Amino acid sequence: MKILLAVDGSAYTKKMLAYLAAHEELFGTAPQYTVFTAQPPLPPRAKAAVGAATVNSYQAEEAEKILGPVCKFLQQNGIDAKSSWKVGHAGETIAKFAASGKFDLLVMGSHGHSALANLVMGSVTTQVLAHSTVPVLLVR
Repeated sequence: MKILLAVDGSAYTKKMLAYLAAHEELFGTAPQYTVFTAQPPLPPRAKAAVGAATVNSYQAEEAEKILGPVCKFLQQNGIDAKSSWKVGHAGETIAKFAASGKFDLLVMGSHGHSALANLVMGSVTTQVLAHSTVPVLLVR
């Protein structure tokens, strides 16, 4: 089973990882994990002002700040995982990556906002659910 773990480095990511480590048997024998994070795009003017190479380097560093600790935690718990990141709006980017990678399951932590808060602020989870063709397991 190919499983995509969508992470953002938040406390909700940590809860999802703890759940995963405690319930690994739920994912069958020899699951293949990929850890993924989406980096927000910078405004075109910012990219033009500092240069594409600087922006790319910054985004790679920010992605590694999220992916590094997650992969280390997984390794400490006996779970091997690949890692990847892309630039884009989180919900849509996660859903597209899950579909293009032909994952069997997408696992992510959820902030658990109320319906009113989601209406006002929007939600990455809501966007993933709206765009995903892959089954999603939310951990709260």
